[in-house]
Amino acid sequence: MKVAIVKYNAGNVRSVIFALDRIGIEPVLTDDIRVLNSADKVIFPGVGEAGSTMKYFREKGLDKAILALKQPVLGICLGMQLLCRHSEEGDTDCLGIFDLKVKRFPEKKEGEVPLKIPQMGWNTIHGLKSKLFERIPENTFMYFIHSYYAELGKDTIATTDYKLPYSSALQKDNFYAVQFHPEKSGTDGGKILENFIKL
Repeated sequence: MKVAIVKYNAGNVRSVIFALDRIGIEPVLTDDIRVLNSADKVIFPGVGEAGSTMKYFREKGLDKAILALKQPVLGICLGMQLLCRHSEEGDTDCLGIFDLKVKRFPEKKEGEVPLKIPQMGWNTIHGLKSKLFERIPENTFMYFIHSYYAELGKDTIATTDYKLPYSSALQKDNFYAVQFHPEKSGTDGGKILENFIKL
């Protein structure tokens, strides 16, 4: 099993590598399009900023390369957001796999309890609809850290509520994506990574 992790200027990549190692997978970290194309699975992780990442992708040709992948692809956190059509972060046009907008969590209105931005910590996922969540119970807690969220849509396969409901996971064809960090979500997060590897 050859698993490739997309290499770019993103944080948290090492955590993903260590999580895969725990389930017996030794991935390759690469921005080589030929290596990505030949992998059995591709993981697109990231903690970073949408605009600068998309600029880097376009310069390297990684935008077109990711769109052309036919094997299972898993976007994590920023990776999920960049698979959507547009992000309010830097007014950025993204890859457009999912026809959804990525929006910033709203500031509190007068009289409301303040909403901490970014959402940081544990929250539940529900409405689970994919083999990605095999043997994952409804309302399982996952670890999140993000200031922007993807809208709900026809490709939503898990939902989380943080003042409003949003897509905490998406799937279309061979593209899967999660807003939370499975690599930081303990046993259940590890199980989601295992499920992805088995797809």
